[in-house]
Amino acid sequence: MPVLMELSRVIVSDLNDQQAMYLREVGGTRTFPILIGQFEAQSINRQLLEEEPFRPMTHQLLKNVVAALGGAIEEVMITEMKEHTYFAVLKVRIGDTVHDIDCRPSDAIAMAVHYSPTLPIYVAEKVLAEVG
Repeated sequence: MPVLMELSRVIVSDLNDQQAMYLREVGGTRTFPILIGQFEAQSINRQLLEEEPFRPMTHQLLKNVVAALGGAIEEVMITEMKEHTYFAVLKVRIGDTVHDIDCRPSDAIAMAVHYSPTLPIYVAEKVLAEVG
């Protein structure tokens, strides 16, 4: 059963190559940290701070492409962990069909925060259990 989470914080460091984001269980106590790249951290942070770039960046571009093609991203889900790597999907609806689009969790969360309200973010229970 997937667990609804929300983005609780993003740590952006100019001194370190590894950035981090933390998800928090909605209505619960569990947290879920994910190390992410600098570009993704900056994209998420920029969106949270409502700092619009002069031109569309990658995540805004993807949002625009999905909409132009008649689709809508409904939610994001972190689905599994293999060999210390997390996997995620974007759930994209086109008509009556929902497509699972494989992506990195950092990109999935970046996509989620590019919507208002933020898209639902889920983490598979088995992933939370592995992280512990």
